[in-house]
Amino acid sequence: MTRRFWPRSLFGRLVGVLVVGLVLAQGLSAWINWAERDRALLQAAGMQPVQRVADIVRLLDSLDATERERVVKILSAPPQLVTLDRPPLPDAAGPGGGMHVAMFSAMLRAALPDGHALRVVARSAASAGVPDDLSRIEYHRAMMGRSGPGAPGHMSGPGAVVLVTQVQLRDGGWVTFDTQLPSESAHLPTRLLLSLGVLLAAVLVLSSVAVRWLSRPLQTLADAAEALGKNIHQPPLLESGPTEVRRAAQAFNTMQSRLVRYIDDRTQVLAAMSHDLKTPLTRLRLRAELLDDDDVRQRIEKDLAEMEAMVKDALAALRGLDGPTESLPVDMMALLESVQADNQDMGRAVEIKGHAGAPLLGDAARLRRCVGNLIDNAVLYGQRARVEIEDSAKALTIHIVDDGPGLPEAMLERVFDPFFRLEASRSRDTGGTGLGLSIARNIARAAGGDVSLHNRPEGGLDAVLELPR
Repeated sequence: MTRRFWPRSLFGRLVGVLVVGLVLAQGLSAWINWAERDRALLQAAGMQPVQRVADIVRLLDSLDATERERVVKILSAPPQLVTLDRPPLPDAAGPGGGMHVAMFSAMLRAALPDGHALRVVARSAASAGVPDDLSRIEYHRAMMGRSGPGAPGHMSGPGAVVLVTQVQLRDGGWVTFDTQLPSESAHLPTRLLLSLGVLLAAVLVLSSVAVRWLSRPLQTLADAAEALGKNIHQPPLLESGPTEVRRAAQAFNTMQSRLVRYIDDRTQVLAAMSHDLKTPLTRLRLRAELLDDDDVRQRIEKDLAEMEAMVKDALAALRGLDGPTESLPVDMMALLESVQADNQDMGRAVEIKGHAGAPLLGDAARLRRCVGNLIDNAVLYGQRARVEIEDSAKALTIHIVDDGPGLPEAMLERVFDPFFRLEASRSRDTGGTGLGLSIARNIARAAGGDVSLHNRPEGGLDAVLELPR
């Protein structure tokens, strides 16, 4: 599943790693900032209520019971309600109140005189306990304040937290404080989200530009290597950019120049061999004509003809694909019909089915040689050849089908090796040297396509020539 959705290109993978890493880092940073901000806001917001609770406790300790009731009614005002004689609170924190209770209790214990028992419980505003002398509606109305929305301490949402605090006075009585904390501390601020989003977007844009800048030389090198396989005489790469890119371009250009020199040297050697071999072969042919024994003379002439064919095919295979290729519009239908006419003149059965539409960019001479070799192979070893054309916007596919015995599955690829023959069906009596299929595949691959062989269920071979448009 991971491989399915993970990008395949180097650019996509680097950007993906950066995106995942930045999102995780920004998320962790936001969480830390949120927690620290919550703690700071709670501490800042809790200092004033804590001091007020401590002052009220000191005041109530100095009053009798009658005065306490009167003072409590005066001091009970939002966002902190004060009541007397409330039932004891459970010593446990409500939902989400652990940090609130711990900090509020610590600050309150530090502010109160010694000897005062203390209980603090955090509850949501909707579930806070209602004093005995107030109805639920009156209680929440009082906690929201008289000024309505926008007043200090206003309960802005269901996430608001109410701290219910009970402090035991010196005479054993209990006073209860319902303190609403600012609800803003429970929400991540929009400004923080906006700043994190801007930072993330800026880093991603800069990272994308940097990754594209780094991966572009690799794409250039890949394109040059692919073009080199089609034409060895490509212009050299520009040796510019960072040190590593320059070194890669220099190494590629050095490799290309060495290949060109090697091929040029080989071509000169082959040309010399071709010239030097013609002279002794001609002398042998003349001497064979002087022999009186017709049987010996015919066998010698047959061997000489086979040697000439092998030399000719070998030189054509090694030298014929070295030069630069042309890239011109080729009328493939006319080319196939021309090859068909040449074979029919030699008494061969060649049929064409289908139609090739728009011209194909390529080297006409090499494409003709490729198709000709495949048709020769079909006619020589399959009695006849049928050319079936499949044309599309992406590729031109040519099937060259014969009615021969076919090939073992293990040999369908080996027959493309130079000079490889199956003695059972590719004997020297047919004139084959084992180079025709190798030359055809080399031409097809130089044009960006390929040649493959397949056994037909009804018998015979199907040679498939694929040429991309």
